[in-house]
Amino acid sequence: MTRELGAWVLSVGVLMGISAGSAGAEDLPIRKAGLWEIKMAHTGSPLPSLTMQHCTDETVDREMNNMVSPMAKQICSRQDIQKTANGYVGDSVCNVAGISVSSHSEISGDFNSAYTVTTTSHSDPGGKSAPRDAVTTIEAKWLGACKPDQKPGDIVMPGGGFKLNVRDAEKLKNLLPGAK
Repeated sequence: MTRELGAWVLSVGVLMGISAGSAGAEDLPIRKAGLWEIKMAHTGSPLPSLTMQHCTDETVDREMNNMVSPMAKQICSRQDIQKTANGYVGDSVCNVAGISVSSHSEISGDFNSAYTVTTTSHSDPGGKSAPRDAVTTIEAKWLGACKPDQKPGDIVMPGGGFKLNVRDAEKLKNLLPGAK
């Protein structure tokens, strides 16, 4: 499960980094405080589908953006997000562990009750293996207040067996691919 969480953090991190990375770009709205159920499905990727819960508030969402933004600025040569009539569209080009990843994301929803992010990506490992196209869909819905044993930032994996707070940067760093 920790590898899945690391992949999720990287996916969300790059998406959030897009909003803070380019001058003049739109900022994504802050999610409504409380408990969110987040379902991630992948096509064309070895990552498994997964559902988790994330307890958040305005401070945590802003901290996640600020935590990821410096990393995104270092690894991404392009980060852009624009508001559209239906939500937001984001494009990025990043180099993750020597692999060039170009992504296009479409984001819709109100960030108060539900939102959806569909990301189409093209990964090119530069001759190490064949390029790969993948689609990741994130469907999130607000469940209500966080549970009594949760605090803002807590991510709970399926089955309730693994819990991590996003504010614990050292643990997150160790979950990311290529971390030592």
